[in-house]
Amino acid sequence: MSAALAASALLLLAGCSGGMSNDAAPASSAPAASAGSAECAYPASGQPAVDVTPPTEGTDRPTGEVEAVLQTSAGDIPITLTGERTPCTVESFVSLAQQQYFSNTECHRLTTSGIFVLQCGDPTGTGRGGPGYRFADELDGSETYPAGTVAMANAGPGTNGSQFFLVYEDTQLQPDYTVFGRMSPEGLAVVQGIAATGAEGGAADGRPATPVTITDVTVG
Repeated sequence: MSAALAASALLLLAGCSGGMSNDAAPASSAPAASAGSAECAYPASGQPAVDVTPPTEGTDRPTGEVEAVLQTSAGDIPITLTGERTPCTVESFVSLAQQQYFSNTECHRLTTSGIFVLQCGDPTGTGRGGPGYRFADELDGSETYPAGTVAMANAGPGTNGSQFFLVYEDTQLQPDYTVFGRMSPEGLAVVQGIAATGAEGGAADGRPATPVTITDVTVG
């Protein structure tokens, strides 16, 4: 699979990251924002995969790095979230984690050619589930996706929901996906171990051959 085709698949397989609708277009306006913008909005979109409450207006936005750990069946994946640069994305991720939205969910997609990512964050395990709201991208055009990157999957501009991907080898993508964190070396090694077993049936893109479950996400 070429990098261009794989990137397109990443975009499309994110499906309706804000809901369960078959319509990949955002149901509510969620314009792109510059990285570091503190103007956050989480308009409703589709049905939530798990009932959660969106972050509320007027709450304090993240102002620095936020430490989190993805506790998975394959091992812990510590990540540092970029609260200063991507406050809206980090606020949403932390809110979902605190509401146990990610607990006991499978990482539903592994790519091993063209792009090199493990995609997680959908409680339905279908690649089309989301939290029932969407929010804007936080991009400045300088985004790159080296090994260790944590970024949002999407179905087009302004369609961020809950799905995210973990980059385990340097990957070439257009700067269309909000980068909101980085794995620790130990966490990267865990994801590389998952990738080493490949996708089901030896495919270049599909469910991990060895199922991977996020059992919990701790923050702070």
